[in-house]
Amino acid sequence: MAGIVVGVVLVFLIGGTLVSVESSAMQTKSNGWFTYTECGKVGNNILEQAVCAAALPGANVPQEAVYWEAYFDGSGHRLTGQHDYILQFPPSELPPNSAFWSVTSYYTNITLVNNPINRYDVSGTSGLIPNANGSVDIYIQNTSPAGHESNWLPAPTGDFLLFLRVYLPGPSILNGSYKPPPVVEVS
Repeated sequence: MAGIVVGVVLVFLIGGTLVSVESSAMQTKSNGWFTYTECGKVGNNILEQAVCAAALPGANVPQEAVYWEAYFDGSGHRLTGQHDYILQFPPSELPPNSAFWSVTSYYTNITLVNNPINRYDVSGTSGLIPNANGSVDIYIQNTSPAGHESNWLPAPTGDFLLFLRVYLPGPSILNGSYKPPPVVEVS
């Protein structure tokens, strides 16, 4: 009986390690964001399927949707509500798509961030106000940015993460040439 218990424990430990290693190998990283380009696809690689089930359960095929996650800003520092951030999309470089895109803030337990204006995401349909040069700034912070409320994505006071989702992504997303801009801490 003890041998069975030890065997089961070893399977969980080794299996978890293998999934963790595969998860790191599957990630495509850029500017503090990461994505799993293989999730949503049908395949026989059990480790890939395990990673996708844990990281993005119910993920669509990439032609339907691509998802990026950010736990860190573009400089590699943990996202925390103790700092204010800007996510700036350069002119004409909003996520290319044939449907819509959104950026959502979450607590680290993957629940939506409670906030006084009940805004949980911003998107191309949110009425974001572009800058004079055509770029779009999204203000990610736990207090309202004076004069920029329309572009505010509320953050909690503690650690948080962001999801960037693009539905019916354009060719530059699908071929990997599009890179989301970094989340930049405001000094």
